[in-house]
Amino acid sequence: MNEGVGIDLMDVDRLAAALERRPGLRDRLFRPGEHTAGDGAPRATRSLAARFCAKEAVTKALRLDAFRPLEIEVVGDGGPPTVRLHGAAAARARELGVDVVISLTHERRSAAAVAWAVVPAAVPA
Repeated sequence: MNEGVGIDLMDVDRLAAALERRPGLRDRLFRPGEHTAGDGAPRATRSLAARFCAKEAVTKALRLDAFRPLEIEVVGDGGPPTVRLHGAAAARARELGVDVVISLTHERRSAAAVAWAVVPAAVPA
């Protein structure tokens, strides 16, 4: 397998309730750079839910043996979101010879993400 795809969908309120019940959960699911401003704001929760979906989608696209959310970092600085892999996730992408591309979406009640593990295009010399 040199390419793969993963998709995930979740209810935003479900994540919000889990984060409220278990305050330490945020740090077990998201790297410090992924924490969004405005804790508790509906838009921030939707953003976190979309990032969580991306982590699940990347896990599926790479066919990882376990979900390790801190090894999959969603980076977005105003442009389209990208993914930065760490640990076993990065090793698996190298093993497969793939880059991972993601697309996120969310609305008031749900969030979703798709991840593609793609063979990088050859760069002409």
